[in-house]
Amino acid sequence: MNQDRTNRDFENDEITIDLGELLSVLWSKIHLILLAGILAALVAFAGTQLFITPKYTSSTSMYMLSRSDGTAGITTSDLQTGTQLTQDYMELVQSRAVLEQVISVLNLDMTTDELGSMITTENTTDTRILTISVENEDPELAQEIANALRETASVKIQEIMEIDAVNTIEEANLPVSPSSPSVTRNTLIGGALGVLAAMAVVVLVFILDDTVKTPDDVEEYLGLNVLTSIPIQEGESKKVKKVRSNGSHGGRRSRSRSSARRTKH
Repeated sequence: MNQDRTNRDFENDEITIDLGELLSVLWSKIHLILLAGILAALVAFAGTQLFITPKYTSSTSMYMLSRSDGTAGITTSDLQTGTQLTQDYMELVQSRAVLEQVISVLNLDMTTDELGSMITTENTTDTRILTISVENEDPELAQEIANALRETASVKIQEIMEIDAVNTIEEANLPVSPSSPSVTRNTLIGGALGVLAAMAVVVLVFILDDTVKTPDDVEEYLGLNVLTSIPIQEGESKKVKKVRSNGSHGGRRSRSRSSARRTKH
């Protein structure tokens, strides 16, 4: 009856985690955790180098000039109006008409959606400067698309928005180094994920381990009082067996010698 009650109490007990003991377990497994992080970082590095195709980004920028009247100077109202309309210019750059024109000029084997996914437009705050960036696996093709996009968009913006001019600030550059993927970033992320995964495994094993290891565990989980405990170190039993074995062989040799002496007399 008492045993059944003890079992029910054990099943109903909530799992408590000793943070000190958990940290101690994590520290004892620190070499495995670091090894898992290093292996994961190496896998991320190799995967980035071997399986991810590098892409290059070419950028060009232009300046939209508009006047509200026929005067030669630019008023504050012109600047404010131009700044507000920059968002409209950004939408026109990625319009279907502009993209189709670029595909036709460069004879590209892609759809407007595929071309649009390569393009990024950016407007510096409180300016009328519009930057167009094109990302592609071929750096030379990225440069050609960016320049063609700027020229085609300039014509469309002047026709639709009726502004005076769209001036080129910078022509598209020929990228030398890839813009993505970042090998360093992916390697660091892989290492961090490896460390976290290893720590999660250690914590999970610690939580699921319900074996009784100390006298305190016997009293807490089984409800039994521990009268005494005998510490046994590893290798101690082997030493005892060795001593007994040597003693038994010595006894046999002495008895054999005594028998030999009696026989001789």
